[in-house]
Amino acid sequence: MSNNEQEDDRPNLEVPDHLEYSDEHVWVDASVDPAVIGITEYAANQLGDLVFVDLPEVGTRVEAGDEIVELESSKAVEPLVSPVAGTVRYVNREAADDPSIINGDPYGEGWILKIALDDDEPDLLSAEQYAAMLRRL
Repeated sequence: MSNNEQEDDRPNLEVPDHLEYSDEHVWVDASVDPAVIGITEYAANQLGDLVFVDLPEVGTRVEAGDEIVELESSKAVEPLVSPVAGTVRYVNREAADDPSIINGDPYGEGWILKIALDDDEPDLLSAEQYAAMLRRL
């Protein structure tokens, strides 16, 4: 199968190049401080229409691997697993009030948290590595 045919399997999945990704389908924009975190378009599609987002309190310390947000859709309740360690500085209250923002714009207005990162380098995937992982799913 050529690369073009593989890409055609997922014609609508966006994987922005400037972000880094976890294998739990969470994106991180560490180019800004605090870092911005959200779920990928793939995760939003898998969950379906979100109906509730349970956000942590600002000031909460998180470690990589912690379940820090609960995402509830008509299909399932799934945790957002933090791919980074740090302190929550902002939460997206608009997304909590209207979770459909996350489904509609997961890489923009649908961001979920902003975290002041600890100094350790998170173990994240590049956009290219994440896209390759999606093709294997």
